[in-house]
Amino acid sequence: MLLIQDVIKRYGALTALNKVSLQVEAGEFFGLLGPNGAGKSTLMSLVSGLRAPDAGTITLDGQALNTADAAGRLALGLVPQHIALYQELSPDQNLRIFGQLYGLRGSLLHERVEEALVAVQLTDRRKDQVKHFSGGMQRRLNLAAALLHRPKLLLCDEPTVGVDPQSRNAIFEYLERLNRAGLTIIYSTHYMEEATRLCSRIGVIDHGEILAHGTLDELLTRLPFEDEIRFPANPETAGLAAQLPAHGELATLDGTHRFRPRADYRLSTFFLLAESLGLPARLFTSQRPTLEALFLHLTGRNIRE
Repeated sequence: MLLIQDVIKRYGALTALNKVSLQVEAGEFFGLLGPNGAGKSTLMSLVSGLRAPDAGTITLDGQALNTADAAGRLALGLVPQHIALYQELSPDQNLRIFGQLYGLRGSLLHERVEEALVAVQLTDRRKDQVKHFSGGMQRRLNLAAALLHRPKLLLCDEPTVGVDPQSRNAIFEYLERLNRAGLTIIYSTHYMEEATRLCSRIGVIDHGEILAHGTLDELLTRLPFEDEIRFPANPETAGLAAQLPAHGELATLDGTHRFRPRADYRLSTFFLLAESLGLPARLFTSQRPTLEALFLHLTGRNIRE
């Protein structure tokens, strides 16, 4: 559906995107995961046609997307990182203005506005000024505005920034319903839990480059370990700890050993060794790899930096 090939975007001496290539299929919920300044918003602005790439191509269903093709961009819906609403107007007025910009008129416009207000739970506040709304309410209204024209592809650029947990969950549930109904979504975020919950595939981006992409399970296979076993670092476990470096990676942090076995090392062997040393099972916890662990492995830094 969406094909991005060797896209480059520069701002003076800064290369914001460096030969980025991605393919998003129809019906996918694709996550773009990276820290602030990684290039997520720049890529969104290029796909939406707000900016033009310096090199490379972006096509939707085989047709080039560019800043001059307003008709082609009608297939897109954009939920920007910063609220894009008329603060002095009501939800009803905002939606009617955006609907008219998309070419909706008459009974169809009225129908779409009513559906949108119900979908984002703002019917009872439809006549109030947006400036009096909470951040979560404004985010939900912004999302509704992007969907009035029934786009093929919805672009969500960090749509939960500054949102309370209840509103965030409402946005998640609405997006999940839309995706189950067939809408293709690209969702940029720097929250691990959002990408994990929502996205069928994830692209990890940093310093303007796509470092890895795939399903969560596919991405986690890039880590050089399958599991992490944690246990206290004390004299009781010293004998066990001394034998582990030959079988994987052992690190100690805040009084806890963290053992990441090699792929060919069976966990049953570890627990048999622990049992032979008289160590009870309650000392050990096992943790599966996470997106955060993957990001640290790929970049050497925390995603929230």
